[in-house]
Amino acid sequence: MSSIPDAEALYTGLLAGVKALMRADTRLVGITSGGAWLVERLQKDLGLPGAPGVISSAMHRDDFARRGLSASAQTALPFDVNGADVLLLDDVLYTGRTIRAVLNELFDFGRPACVRLAVLVDRGGRELPVAADFAAAKLTLPDTQLLALARADDGAFSLKVEENR
Repeated sequence: MSSIPDAEALYTGLLAGVKALMRADTRLVGITSGGAWLVERLQKDLGLPGAPGVISSAMHRDDFARRGLSASAQTALPFDVNGADVLLLDDVLYTGRTIRAVLNELFDFGRPACVRLAVLVDRGGRELPVAADFAAAKLTLPDTQLLALARADDGAFSLKVEENR
């Protein structure tokens, strides 16, 4: 599908956008799994010390009964959430339900001073009032399609479109 943007080019834009959002005390937290891949690379490319945070939406999803626990990484926040400036990273922002679930998970660990959101792609279709502070691209897809980030063995990113089942 030729209308799908190049994920590596979008990553370059995301890196610049995240740099602009960074404060001295900002902590990066990636949403499993695509956001976790992004935050791992951003932490390195930005030269930030330590490990980034990873957060899972699994325990707070409103469709937990249907989806169950995913096999992806679980939440690991290597910093005190209380009073932290948290920048959440995700690959694709769609309905906003994952972000809602992640915020619930984050607040289980404490009360951050500020939470912002940066995404690789905002595909619209919001069901909840959630907006990204930065999106590398905006893309419209039919509701019948899912957009997902893939990571090759060498770490290169690509975007793939799948039919929603």
